[in-house]
Amino acid sequence: MISVNPSELAIPKLHQYLLGAVAPRPIAFVSTINEDGQPNLAPYSFFNVFSVNPPIAIFSPARRGRDNTTKHTYENVLRVKECVINIVSHDMVQQMSVASGEYPADVNEFVKSGFTPLASELVRPPRVSESPVQMECKVRDVIQLGEQGGAGNLVVCEIIRIHMSEHIFDEEGRIDPRRIDTVARLGGSWYSRAADGLFQLPQPTTNVGIGYDQLPSDIRLSSVLTGNDLGHLASVTSLPDETSVNEYKLLELAELFMQHEDDAKMLEVKLHERAQGLLRENRIEEAWKTLLSFNN
Repeated sequence: MISVNPSELAIPKLHQYLLGAVAPRPIAFVSTINEDGQPNLAPYSFFNVFSVNPPIAIFSPARRGRDNTTKHTYENVLRVKECVINIVSHDMVQQMSVASGEYPADVNEFVKSGFTPLASELVRPPRVSESPVQMECKVRDVIQLGEQGGAGNLVVCEIIRIHMSEHIFDEEGRIDPRRIDTVARLGGSWYSRAADGLFQLPQPTTNVGIGYDQLPSDIRLSSVLTGNDLGHLASVTSLPDETSVNEYKLLELAELFMQHEDDAKMLEVKLHERAQGLLRENRIEEAWKTLLSFNN
């Protein structure tokens, strides 16, 4: 384990560590205007939502580490306290990258990147027509976190209108992560695509699992099952009853028991390996029956 003191690191090195570790990060593709109505468009991955009631999003156009200059977005929101946060899908990521270039203040990134400006309804900055979700915002506050290169500037935005493309919704009216197909930022030049790595976890909001401490010791100390496997097992609210375990053992595991009837240790390993495969397929009840069959 490497331990470092942030105050003793050069800013580029600290920047590399933080952005590599805190990832993937969602991207706010922010459109703003200056006092003369000149639009600006730039992506920021220091971004998230922080409140639903009221709806608040925060992004941070940090001071440049190399020369301590500020971003045009930051300068714009100090003067015109409005913006649009456009969500970035994979279909638009290459154009977004073009817009991230450090152009002079009088250059319109909509033109440079080929995005289509769309008039907003409640704020002056335009939306990005190609974005699947566009959030019109009033800037509540701009919080300066420092005056040196690399210091963040938190732009606290109240979302006052949300525009969403119909195609991103599933049959139940929820945003489908595969359809919205967002991209996220990692360290260096790396990005990730949500639709390529989707998986689901049970959310213990109302149905609380039995917990790791309630796992039988032979399972908890398994040489096969990983921490993720054990966490999956610990998420269930109850265990299969003895009758269902025995039925499963006779119907599904009889051959395995016969193959290793003279080697209990190998049988246990094979059962744990089988259970691990079932967990990979999210067949958690069958995994439990497999594991519990060893002592039945």
